[in-house]
Amino acid sequence: MPMIDQTSQLRAPVLVTGANGYVASWLVKRLLERGFDVHATVRDPRDPRKTGHLEAIAHGCPGTLSLFRADLLDPHGFDRAMAGCGLVFHTASPLIVRNVEDPQRDLVEPATLGTRNVLEAVNRTPSVRRVVLTSSIVAVYGDAADLQGIDGDRFDESHWNTTSNERHQPYSWSKTLSERLAWKIAGEQAHDRERAQWDLVVVNPGLVLGPSLSIHTSAEGVLVMRDFGNGYYRFGAPALELAIVDVRDVAEGHIRAGLLPNARGRHILVSESLSVLEMAGILRSHFGDAFPFPRQAVSNAAALMLAPSRGIPQAVAKRNLGYPLRFDSRRARDRLGLTFRPAAESVADHFRQLLDDGLVPAAARRP
Repeated sequence: MPMIDQTSQLRAPVLVTGANGYVASWLVKRLLERGFDVHATVRDPRDPRKTGHLEAIAHGCPGTLSLFRADLLDPHGFDRAMAGCGLVFHTASPLIVRNVEDPQRDLVEPATLGTRNVLEAVNRTPSVRRVVLTSSIVAVYGDAADLQGIDGDRFDESHWNTTSNERHQPYSWSKTLSERLAWKIAGEQAHDRERAQWDLVVVNPGLVLGPSLSIHTSAEGVLVMRDFGNGYYRFGAPALELAIVDVRDVAEGHIRAGLLPNARGRHILVSESLSVLEMAGILRSHFGDAFPFPRQAVSNAAALMLAPSRGIPQAVAKRNLGYPLRFDSRRARDRLGLTFRPAAESVADHFRQLLDDGLVPAAARRP
C-alpha cells in the first residue's frame, strides 16, 4: 500500500470548499485528526446549524479549523481563504438530482462557475501545489444503459459521460462539464508558465452512503435511504442497481489523492453495486421487520409509472431500470491504496444514523 508523505504539506494550511457538506465534513474531520490546519469555506460561518458540527469536531484535534465565508459565484470569494494554502480540496457543488427546476441556474452555472472561480484563485495563489476535485461517477457515465455501448463489462476512468444534457440528467451533465473544465484550466498552465504551478487529481465517487456528521445534510444518499424507512418501497423494489461507496472511504480517498506524491488523473471510488432489493435484504437482516422493507421486485412498468412521483423523469427511469451497473475501482485500490468497506456495512450504518437522528419517521415502524 502506498504511504502518505505529508511532511511538506503540514507546513501550510489546506483549503476545503463547501466544508459543511456530507463528504467534506468527514474530510475536515480526518484532516484535523491528522494535524492539518484547515481553512474551511461555507456560505455562512455564523450559522450554527451548518457549522456547529465542524467546530465540535475541531475540539480536541491536533489540527486547527478556520471558517471563511465564500460563494461559488463570487470570482474573488476564495482568495482570502486560500491565502498561504498548499493543498486545495474543491468539494463544493450543487447536488440536486430530483425535481430540478432550472438546470442552468441551479446546477450548471454554480458547478462550472464555481470550479472556474476556485481554480482561478488557485492560479493567483503561488503557495498551492495541488488541487483535488470532487467529481462523480456521473461524469463517467450518464445512464446504466450506456454500459451496453462500451467495450468490456464495466466503466473505468477512460470513460466520459456523453449522453447527459440540460434536459436529460442535468445534474450528471453539470458534473461532467465542471470536471472537463477543471482539466482544461489545469492544462492551460503550461502555456502561461515554464512549468505548472499546481497539479490536478480527481476523485469520482459513486452513491455515497454511511453515517453523517450533521443531521442537516441533504445528500442524495439520505433521500435514497429514507425511502426504505418511509414506506415508499412497501409494495416492491424497482429493478435498479446503485454503485455504492462509504463516506469515510471517500474522505480517505480525497486525502490520499491530495498527499500521495505520484497521484495522477481520475479515480473511481466504488465499493460495489447493489440492487434496491439487495439493499432491502441487508436492512432486514440488521433491523428485522420493524420497517416496510420490500421483499419482492415490482415490474418495470409499475416503476416507470411511479418514477415521476419521486421527481425522476420517465426517460431517465427507462435507461436505468433493469440494466446492470458496474465499475472498475482498481486504480483507486492500486494507486491510492484504498480498501473499500463492504457496501452492506455502509447501508446498515447509514440507516442506523437516520434512526439515531430521527430522520426516519416513527410512523413508518410496524406495530
